[in-house]
This record gives sequence, C-alpha cells and structure tokens, in this order.
Amino acid sequence: MSMKTMHSIGISIKPNDSRASAIADELAVWLLQRGCEVLCDTNHLDMHGEVVSMAELAKRAELLIVLGGDGTLLGAGRHLVGSNVPILGINLGRLGFLTDTPVGSMLDVVAEVLSGNYKTKYHFALQAESWRDGELLKRGIAMNDVVLQRQSHPRPIEFELHFRDQLMFRTRADGLVVATPAGSTAYALSAGGPIVHPEVEAMSVVPLCPHTLSNRPVVVPANDVLKLTLLDSPQPSALSLDGQEHMNLLQGDSVTIQKAGQICLIYLPERHYFNTLRSKLHWAGHDGD
Repeated sequence: MSMKTMHSIGISIKPNDSRASAIADELAVWLLQRGCEVLCDTNHLDMHGEVVSMAELAKRAELLIVLGGDGTLLGAGRHLVGSNVPILGINLGRLGFLTDTPVGSMLDVVAEVLSGNYKTKYHFALQAESWRDGELLKRGIAMNDVVLQRQSHPRPIEFELHFRDQLMFRTRADGLVVATPAGSTAYALSAGGPIVHPEVEAMSVVPLCPHTLSNRPVVVPANDVLKLTLLDSPQPSALSLDGQEHMNLLQGDSVTIQKAGQICLIYLPERHYFNTLRSKLHWAGHDGD
C-alpha cells in the first residue's frame, strides 16, 4: 500500500527511562542522517533534534514515533486526538498490543513507513466530564477506557447509568468500565467484557464485580451520551482515564461519557488484527500448522 512519504518526525518516549532515551537518540540520529526534521517531546531534553511541547508536535509532525509500552502510547496519543498525526508504536514494554513493533525491528519498520509502505487504522477516543451540583469539575480524554472505581474502602459503591436519557441500570458493584474498541482488549477484557473489533463504532459498558447475577456487559452505539451518577459511596471514589489521569468523585457526582475525536495508528500492511489477538493475548487457541 503506497501512502505519502513523511519528513517531519516526532519522537515521544517513556518518561525517566534510560533505555528508551538511548534508543530514541539512536533513532533521532538515524532520522537526521536521512534528512528528516526531528521533533522531540520534553521527556528527553538532551536528545538530538528540536525539543517541543506535545501541542507544538501535534501541529508540526507528520508522524509520531512512540517508544515505550502501550501506556506510553496512550499518554502521548491523548495529546493528538483530532490532529490526524499518525502514531507508530515501538514496543519497549510487556504486552505491546498497540505498540506492536518490536524494538529490534525499529529501523527497518521506520524505513518502510517513511517510504510510504504502511496502513492506517483510526480509533475514536472518549471524552469524560465530571460534574458536581451543576458545575463542571474536570474534562479529560481517554483512548482506551473511562473507569469508575471504589478506592480504599471495601464496600461496593452504588451507581446508575443512563443512555439517551433512559435508565440502563442501577447496581452495586466495585465500579464500571466504559471502553472504546481499542480498549476492549485492556481492562474491560479482564473484567469479562467482549472483544470489539476496532472498526465497530461502539462503547463497551462493563460492570466490575456487580452484586447481582443479571448485570452483564453491554455494547452501545458510540454516537450517544452515557451519564453515570454515583448514588452511594462511603468515601470518595475515583474516575480514571486510561489508568493515567484521575478524578475524585463524591456521592451525588455525575459523569458524562461520549465519543471524542480520532487517533490514527499506523502499521505495516501485513499486520492483521486477529493475528495480533492470537499472538499477544493467546486468543482462540493457536495458529494452524
């Protein structure tokens, strides 16, 4: 598949990681030798290339290369929602479901991408807003999931969820996961949620340890708004976005969750979703002989 070639390349790395810093500097030198403009995020101030903020990188880069694990990609990707800057993830972590290019293949894969040999995959993000007494407390973006959790207190919390202003359910549970298709293979999967193909425009709603046998995960259209209301919480509960950004919630607070802009990830043409499920998550047995 032939796509446009790229010249202005951003590099984002896992913070405070000496291995990621060394590999990023090697990549930056390699790119500069090939006449590319290299833009580095502020996590690495002594790297070859120009150090810029993520906001500036989103404006100027034609490609962002992320070195780290899936968490590093999620952290960088939230800054690029709606920017159309494609992201290539180089895996320095454990699972590497989103960042599935092995670091040993980094230069070969980057060379292929720079020559225009890649495919793009778009994922939508979620926007979450927390409200208290009619006032907006905080707004944030999640690529994978928005998670309500009881924090240190041992008792389940009680909450209700509305969809299109209609009550879906009211339950007592440890919490709730609302996931994008990209996030359906993360925390939501561990909590018993379904695998949702990335091309399906839907949100997964997965209760965490609900105190009822009938409360099951459900998949809803992504173009509608979910409203979550915390009805009973003996101590502050937490709302987390991709496990990285956190908001405290008190009894009576509400949260609206809806579709935000898109994130563009790129891979080599031979990368296929179900192959990745089998190799990374050991899904559906093994490949045939």
